[in-house]
Amino acid sequence: MPGTLPVPLTCEVPQGWQAAPPDEVGAPQAALVALHLASKGEGFVPNITVTGRTRTDAAGLTRIAEESIRRLQEAVGTVHVVKRAEVGTSEAPGLVDAPGVVQNLHIDATVNGQPMKLAQSQLFLILENEQRPNERAEVEIALTAKAEQLHEVLEDFQDFLRTVRPASQGEVDGSQT
Repeated sequence: MPGTLPVPLTCEVPQGWQAAPPDEVGAPQAALVALHLASKGEGFVPNITVTGRTRTDAAGLTRIAEESIRRLQEAVGTVHVVKRAEVGTSEAPGLVDAPGVVQNLHIDATVNGQPMKLAQSQLFLILENEQRPNERAEVEIALTAKAEQLHEVLEDFQDFLRTVRPASQGEVDGSQT
């Protein structure tokens, strides 16, 4: 069963991408995985993942981004931070009043037994829970591609981010991501 988000969101998968069952593509914690099918035969399929969890601590966005780096290092290999920047709603206009941080990474990974240089662009958001002030929702949206593929899919990722927003009650009742 795929992961769930602590806050309902809606989004639109970009043209040329296809949603995939998270369990079947090795991302069981993800609520959404989208694959760039045109790149399938190139040894690594660029993907967009959306994950989330509830936090009861006061961790800031920088700490959350650093936690992600540690998890990646434990799971796949060496991680280099290329850039990290705080963003606001002007950078992701579909999101309402959500502080965030964007982090771009280079990852030295082994995929299917082969060494591979990957690039990952991550957006972390913290959404306050008005009903439970001691809980916050952490949402991570990430694009992962081979380093040489990144330029081909980055604009799609940016388009995807513009469509992510909190789901309305009607969308929640209709089971949107």
